[in-house]
Amino acid sequence: MLLGRHRECATLDKLVGAVRAGQGRALLLVGEAGAGKTALLRYVAAHAAECRVLRTAGVEAEMELPFAGLHQLCVPLLDRLDRLPAPQRQALSTAFGLTAGSAPDRLLVGLAVLSLLADAGAERPLVCLVDDLQWLDHASAQALAIAARRLFAESVGLVFATRERVPAAVLIGVAELPVLGLPAGDARALLRTALPGPVDERVVEQIVTDAGGNPLALLELPRRMPPSELAGGFGLPAARDSPGRIEASFQERVARLPEASRWLLLVAAADPLGDAVLVWSAAELLGVGVDAAAPAVSAGLVEFGARVGFRHPLVRSAVYDSATEQQRQRAHQALAECTNPDSDPDRRVWHRARAVAGPDEEVAAELARSATRAQARGGLPAAAAFLARAVELTRDPVSRAERALAAARFAFDAGAPEMALGLLSVAQAGRLDDRHHAKVNLLRAEVAFAVSRGAEAPMLLLKTAQQLESFDTRLARDTYLQALSAARFALHLAVGGNVVEVAEAARRAPSRRARPPRRTCSSTAWPPATPVSSPPVANC
Repeated sequence: MLLGRHRECATLDKLVGAVRAGQGRALLLVGEAGAGKTALLRYVAAHAAECRVLRTAGVEAEMELPFAGLHQLCVPLLDRLDRLPAPQRQALSTAFGLTAGSAPDRLLVGLAVLSLLADAGAERPLVCLVDDLQWLDHASAQALAIAARRLFAESVGLVFATRERVPAAVLIGVAELPVLGLPAGDARALLRTALPGPVDERVVEQIVTDAGGNPLALLELPRRMPPSELAGGFGLPAARDSPGRIEASFQERVARLPEASRWLLLVAAADPLGDAVLVWSAAELLGVGVDAAAPAVSAGLVEFGARVGFRHPLVRSAVYDSATEQQRQRAHQALAECTNPDSDPDRRVWHRARAVAGPDEEVAAELARSATRAQARGGLPAAAAFLARAVELTRDPVSRAERALAAARFAFDAGAPEMALGLLSVAQAGRLDDRHHAKVNLLRAEVAFAVSRGAEAPMLLLKTAQQLESFDTRLARDTYLQALSAARFALHLAVGGNVVEVAEAARRAPSRRARPPRRTCSSTAWPPATPVSSPPVANC
């Protein structure tokens, strides 16, 4: 039993008991960084007797890669794919890149995950642990949420852990268990396990107060204090930002390691999957030998096995942030050289893109191709991320502007309007023809309506529709309908609307006719294999 976690452990024990009895259960642990969520997941794994345990974890560097976290969880079960109904099997196979196909239906992917887990649970009770949900890619989180809300008579348990409530919104309907700070008595008891010897009570109380009951802070903060400070009762600084101070503590411990060990940790931090073979191969390219692992392991920062595991996600960020930009570029370059370009081209170009210091059209073109593949899999956030980086690496002003416009569309459709606006500014500053400028204005108007629902959106859409009449009558009429819908919505909110003016302009619009052929793009520009579609026209 974890210190001060009797209530949480009892809840988790009940979940495991229900799974053993053939009743599906799902639970979401919510707490700040260092609150002990990962320790509770380890508790589940240790006490899930007779159960098979599968794990995955969100990684900040992979948030834009669709289904990356789900793939990590389901890899041990892929030999059961043939048992799934054909539509589900096709959807999951396409999502994981095992077969070619159009972007899979998200509901089918979620149902396929449920069927896959249920099939494994029928053979042996199954418990799935998902750590750092806040960093899990949206496609994986959505698929797991679909499965979690439909667990009933399956011997399957899903336990999620997240720092923030915002990403937890995807798990609406799943029971939540808050992971709060430890009570003062338990906090003191835990702190004493980390103290090197007798310590002034005033120092103990100051540490307990500054840590705010955060278990990781209670264990890490004393390690930053020299013995003289612990014994002398000088206390700690007044700042209460425990996660930031914890990361600083990890950075100090990393700084004390030998140079070779720091390079090994940096390579491991730059590879979010923890692929031990890849990490060691990249480290070897950098001249780092196997003996570099021992100091890092002895410092309690990392574990090396079949996978590379950091003690806590903050260790990873502490290692990465403490390196210089040139060091990070070298680490990514080594990882790119050791990543198979045939089996994992997207991850390879992702590393290559972080290894270059300035414009590089070859890498930018590869990123554009990765965006095409991501779009085909339904990974709009990934497509936006690939193209946004491609924009940064593109020197040609025309290609740069066109890629920025395409990336902005992906970002907006993926629910990132602020990112879309930033990319639109880049596109607008570039060399675009009148048709593309009209599309920039269209997307800017759509963002304005989505964000503010204000009275300015209808007129922006109306002006854009008028601009589009010369280039694309079909899109112009669709935009008129969007303007009319926005005007009616604004009128309903009593913020204006200009419904009559917009309706009159729409009525006078040219009749709908076939869209003219697309302009042929150069190979250096954004050339999606699947055309980027306009968003659905709002109901009017």
